[in-house]
Amino acid sequence: MQIDEAQLLKVERRFFSALLGAQPEALDELLTDDFLLIDVMSGSEVTKSALLDVMRSGQLKFEEINQLDSRIRWYDGTAVVTGSTEMRGRFAEESFRVSSRYTHVYAKAGDAWQLASAQGTPISNL
Repeated sequence: MQIDEAQLLKVERRFFSALLGAQPEALDELLTDDFLLIDVMSGSEVTKSALLDVMRSGQLKFEEINQLDSRIRWYDGTAVVTGSTEMRGRFAEESFRVSSRYTHVYAKAGDAWQLASAQGTPISNL
């Protein structure tokens, strides 16, 4: 379990780094083909291809992501990470700042962990 935990935490850090660094190629590797994001601001469903497109276009830009805490729960071939973040950025011309709690669901594909689903919920105070 220690090896899986270290690998998973590395993937989790790479995910946030890829968002912050606007690296759609890195996200493409980290996300399952059927990845689904539930948007923290609107609650809408965002597919992998839609997320990559908006990142490539520059329409979505993260200026700051602070991961405040996280916890991992393990299941057979699956890991659920819950935590909290503070994020700042812009979507199109609209700036945003949000504190959120998130749930990330990872699936093991061979020797690698990939993010299959992510959901964020805004919170008023952390």
